[in-house]
Amino acid sequence: MRRKLPGDAPPSAAGVAGSGHASSASAPSEADLAQLSTAIAAGEDLGPFVRRAFACGRPEPLLASLRAAARDREAEIEELCRAHFHDFIRAVDDLRSLLADADALKGSLSASHSALLSSAAPLLASLESFLAARSLAGNLSSALASSRRCVRLLALAARANAHLHAGNHGLYLALRAVDAIDRDLASGPEPLPLPTLRRMLLSVVPAVRAHAEREISREFSDWMVSIRAASRHLGQVAIGRSAAARQRQEELRSKHRPLEECITLDDDGVGDLDDFAAAAATADAADGAAAASFDLTPLYRAMHIHQTLALGERFKKYYLENRKLQLTSDFDVIAATPFLESHQVFFSQIAGFFIVEDRVFRTGGGLTSRPDVDALWDAAVGKMVSVMEDNFSRMQTANHLLLITDYAALLSATMRRYGYPVGMLLDVLTKHRDKYHDLLLADCRRQVAEALAADKFDQMLMRKEYEYSMNVLAFGIQSSDITPAFPYVAPFSCTVPDICRIVRSFIEDSVSFMAHGGGGDTYAAVKKYLGRILSEVVDASIQKLVDTGSGLSVSQAMQVSANMSVMERACEFFTRHAAQLCGVPLRAVERGRRDFPLRKSRDAAEALLLRLLCAKADEFMRQSDGVNWMADDPPPGGNEYANEVIIYLETLTSTAQQILPLPVLRRVLVAVLAHISERIVELFLNDSVKRFNANAVTGIDTDLKMFEAFADGMSNLFVDSDQESAKNDMKAALVEARQLVNLLMSNSPETFLNPVIREKSYNKLDYRKVAIISEKFRDTSESYFSTFGTRGARQNPKKKSLDTLIKRLREAS
Repeated sequence: MRRKLPGDAPPSAAGVAGSGHASSASAPSEADLAQLSTAIAAGEDLGPFVRRAFACGRPEPLLASLRAAARDREAEIEELCRAHFHDFIRAVDDLRSLLADADALKGSLSASHSALLSSAAPLLASLESFLAARSLAGNLSSALASSRRCVRLLALAARANAHLHAGNHGLYLALRAVDAIDRDLASGPEPLPLPTLRRMLLSVVPAVRAHAEREISREFSDWMVSIRAASRHLGQVAIGRSAAARQRQEELRSKHRPLEECITLDDDGVGDLDDFAAAAATADAADGAAAASFDLTPLYRAMHIHQTLALGERFKKYYLENRKLQLTSDFDVIAATPFLESHQVFFSQIAGFFIVEDRVFRTGGGLTSRPDVDALWDAAVGKMVSVMEDNFSRMQTANHLLLITDYAALLSATMRRYGYPVGMLLDVLTKHRDKYHDLLLADCRRQVAEALAADKFDQMLMRKEYEYSMNVLAFGIQSSDITPAFPYVAPFSCTVPDICRIVRSFIEDSVSFMAHGGGGDTYAAVKKYLGRILSEVVDASIQKLVDTGSGLSVSQAMQVSANMSVMERACEFFTRHAAQLCGVPLRAVERGRRDFPLRKSRDAAEALLLRLLCAKADEFMRQSDGVNWMADDPPPGGNEYANEVIIYLETLTSTAQQILPLPVLRRVLVAVLAHISERIVELFLNDSVKRFNANAVTGIDTDLKMFEAFADGMSNLFVDSDQESAKNDMKAALVEARQLVNLLMSNSPETFLNPVIREKSYNKLDYRKVAIISEKFRDTSESYFSTFGTRGARQNPKKKSLDTLIKRLREAS
C-alpha cells in the first residue's frame, strides 16, 4: 500500500458498481485495463482493482495485466542500468584509490591514540584523586552547615530560655527567637540531621508560646485590677483640676469685673477670654499630667504579645468584654451606700474609667475603636442619667441637690475636654432646675420666718466697724458713704441683714447651679428666681407677719416699715450682685430695673403702722367724753385729748425721723391727721352728744389749731422742694374738721346752701352730716330758761340763718 497522491484518480464508478453486482459482472474491458495501467503508472492504490477482479471471479486478466506491467518496468530498469553503468565503474575505481589513504590515516590515528593514552594516565590518576577530595570536601561542608544550623537553633533556644527567665519584659524577645526556630524548621533546605534535636525543638516552640500567653494574660489581669483602683484616683484628680480651673475663671471674672464698666457693650467679656483660655489650658495640661501618671505598658505589652502570637483580634474582644464588666461593676458602687455619700466616688470612678479609655484609644494602636468607646460612654451616661433622676426625684434638701449637681457639672466639664458628649447629663441638671430652686425657696422661707420670729424689731446697735461692714456695707444699704461714729444705731433691725444674707446666699447658690449645670441664659434664670424669693418668700413672710401682727407695738410696726425702706436699697443690691456673679454689665442692669418687689409687704407695713397709730389716737380721743359740750366758757388751752394726742405725735415723730424715710413719715402723718379729722367730725355725730353750744365749738376750733400748728411744724422737716407740698397735704388732711368748725362758727351758716360758696369753702362736708350736727347745735342763749328773759327781743341773725340751714337740709333729705 503506498501513499495516495493528490493527482491520483478516485476509484472508478465502474469498480464501485461492480462490487455491488458481482453475480452479473462481465470480464474487464479494454477501458478497465487502461485505467489499471494509468493507476500503476501514477503509483495509485491498486486495491479497488484487485477487489473488483476477485469479486468478478476472474482475476486472470488482472494478473496478466500486472505481469505485463512488471515486464515493462524491468525493461525500463535495464535501460536505466545500461545508461549509468560507466558512472558506477568510475565510482568503484575512486573508492579503491581511497582505500590506501584510509589505511595510512588509520595507522596514524592508532599511533596518536597510543601516545595520548601514555601521556593521559597521570592526569587520570590526578583526576580521580581530585574527585575523591571534592566528594570529601562536600561531605565536610554539609556536616559543617548542619552543625552550624544546629548550633544556631540551640543558640536561639538558649536565648529564648534566657528571655523567659528575665520575666514578662523578655516575652516578646523569647517569642521572636521561637519564631526564628519555627521558621528554620519549617522552611529549611533539608530536614534537621538530628531527629532528637528536631523533636525537642518542635515540642519546645508551642510550649514557649503557651507559656508566654499564660504569663502575659496573668500580667494583664493584674493590670486590669490595678487600673480600676487607679481610675478612681485619676477621676478625682481630673475633676479636682476642673474645679480649680472653674475657681480660677471665677477669680479672673471677679478681677475683671470693675473693668467691664469702663468698656463698650460690644467689647464685654473680650478681655477675659484669653485669661479663661489660659486657665482652661492650665487645667488641660494638669489633666494630661494626671493621665500620664498611670502606666499602660502592661496593656501595650499584652496587646503586642498577642499580636505576635497571631491572637490580636481575640485579645481586642477579651479587653473590651473585661472593660464592659468593669464598667458594670463600677455602677454597683452606689448600691451599698446612699447616693449622697457615694456620688463623688461614683462619678470619679466613671471619669477615671473613660480617661483611661481615651488614652487607650489614642495610643493603643487600634486596640479600641471610636464606636466601641462611644458605646461604653452611652451606657455610662444612660446609667448616670437614670441614677440622678431617681435620686433627684426623692431629694428634699436643696444643699444635697446642689452638692450632687455641682459634682455632676464638674464631671461634665472634665469629660467634655476629652471629647465625650455630655448633653444628656446637662439636660438632667436643667430638668431639675425648678425642683432645686423650689427646695432652696423652702429653706429660705424657713430661715426668713425664723429671722422674723427672733427679731424684736428694735434698732440694731453696731459697736465695731467690722459689724458695720458685715451688716451694712456688705449689702449696700448704707444711706451715706461716710462711715459713722461707733457705737452706731442703725435705722433698721437685725432682720434686714439676716434677710439680706439669706437672699445673697440664695443668689450665689442659684448662680452656682445655673452656671455649672443649669444651662441657658444664666442671668435671666437667676433674675427670675430672685424675683420669686423676693415675692414668694420675703414679701409673703413679711406680709404674713404684718397681717398677723396683733402683738406688735407702734414702735415695732414703725421699725417694720423702716425695714421695708431699707430693703428697697437691698433689692437693688440683690440685682447688682446677681448681675456681677453672672458677668452682666451693671449698666445693662440699670436699664432694666423693675419696680420694688416688696411693695405689698411695704404697703401692708405702712397700713399696720397707720392702724396702730390711728388706734392710739382713738384711745386718746376716747377721752373726749370729758369734753363739756354745753360749757359756759370755751376751754382756754383746748381739750385735754388734743393735748395728749399732740404730745404723743410729737414724741412719735421725733423717733420716726431717725428711722423712717421722710416720704413714709409724710404719708403716715397725713393719714393720721386725716383720721383725727374724721374722729373730730364723728365727735359731733356721736349719739351721746345730744346738743352742743358755741363754746364747745370754740374748744374744738382750738384743738384744730393745735393740730394745724403741729402739721405746719412737721412740714419743715421736708426738703425745700417738698415743704410747701407737704404743708398743703397735711392741712388738707384736717380740712373736713376745719370746714365743719368754720361752718359752725360762721355768722351765716346758710351760705352752705350756696353751691359756689359750698364748693369753695365746704367741699369736703357731707350735707347729711351737716344736717345732723346742725340739729344739735344751739347757742348759749338757748338754754332751758333763757326764753323767759328774751321774750319779745329781736331774734339772733346767726340763729335765724342756722334755722334756715336746718330747714333746707331737712327738705333736701
